Amino acid sequence: MNLKDFIRIVPDFPQPGISFKDITTLLKDGGAYREAVDRLKAMVEGWSIDKIAGPEARGFVIGAPLAHALGVGFVPIRKSGKLPAESISVGYELEYGKDQLAIHKDAVRPGERVLIADDLLATGGTISTCIKLVEALGGQVVGCAFLIELAYLGGRAKIGDKPVVSLINYDEE
Repeated sequence: MNLKDFIRIVPDFPQPGISFKDITTLLKDGGAYREAVDRLKAMVEGWSIDKIAGPEARGFVIGAPLAHALGVGFVPIRKSGKLPAESISVGYELEYGKDQLAIHKDAVRPGERVLIADDLLATGGTISTCIKLVEALGGQVVGCAFLIELAYLGGRAKIGDKPVVSLINYDEE
């Protein structure tokens, strides 16, 4: 199954010049969605993962089923002010703006091995912020897993030496 066939390209969204990679067309197809999660699981199952963390909102739809498939917990990383208990926040720059992400202070224990999962690796701003949050709690980020990677934007550089896996790659816009 070629998962790239299930990605809808939306030109000029959310602003002119952006070629948006829409995963909702993959998510609505049960077979493709299952295949994507199964393939990601196969790519990371030897990494000794204790938990998976994913940023809202699309990181939830990749990270949570992957955590379920691996039999580990899932940690939501949310926009600042959205978590109900005590949390820490870190600011970051998006592809087209600025924001803050937060994680509950008790979400990751020191020494836990955490995989960061998201739908898309673009410039790396969101994921590098997730890494900072997990590491601030004493967690060890063992790698990152993505449904899609926009390689032409160079996001891997912000992740450093952590292992990265992605199912669908776009080498040019």
